[in-house]
Amino acid sequence: MQKIEVVPSLLSADFANLTREIRKVERAGCRKIHLDVMDGHFVPNISIGPAVIKAIRKHTHLYFQTHLMVEHPERYINDFKEAGSDCIIIHEEACRDFRRTVGKIKKLGLEAGIALRPKTSVDTIKDIIQEMDMVLIMTVEPGFGGQAFIKGSENKIRRTKSFLEEKKVKIPIGVDGGISFQSAPLVVKAGATYLIAGNAVFTGDVVKNIKKLYQNASGD
Repeated sequence: MQKIEVVPSLLSADFANLTREIRKVERAGCRKIHLDVMDGHFVPNISIGPAVIKAIRKHTHLYFQTHLMVEHPERYINDFKEAGSDCIIIHEEACRDFRRTVGKIKKLGLEAGIALRPKTSVDTIKDIIQEMDMVLIMTVEPGFGGQAFIKGSENKIRRTKSFLEEKKVKIPIGVDGGISFQSAPLVVKAGATYLIAGNAVFTGDVVKNIKKLYQNASGD
């Protein structure tokens, strides 16, 4: 089994005290943080942009995994690189030319991920997967934090794992949406290796919550 990582989603953190929230995540031993960027067009919500990422970059060495839920993400790759992102995750549906956008991300020295919405088929990644550094399975419709895990999403994770094994591609499978103490073991059993969690991390004691997510995910 690949190593499991809990990747806290800052969307559910206290935005008035982001540096303090990040310190808690660091104390819990996390190495990565997930940053949701929404434009109010590709998804029905607006969140943070490069300015916020640049501001918090000064206060931590955590790996920044930036999920662009925006139309035409190719327009903003340079901005998020300069802000301090280490990885940029995009949706194929949002791009004019997905392969070219991935190439732009890689040319800037960043890792590239592809995100699949609940109704987006795994077949979408078949011609591009060798160029990706991760695949992100959305287990809620993107746009808002705090949603419930869509039942049956673990089946899509299994299909993705089988597909990667068939292609002999070894990259992490991330899962984003409704990750909780209850759903964590389900998605790990199905093949997920990155558990992106918001409410489950930032509601209550962050360090204890992350520890419990790891325990539940591993079946301890």
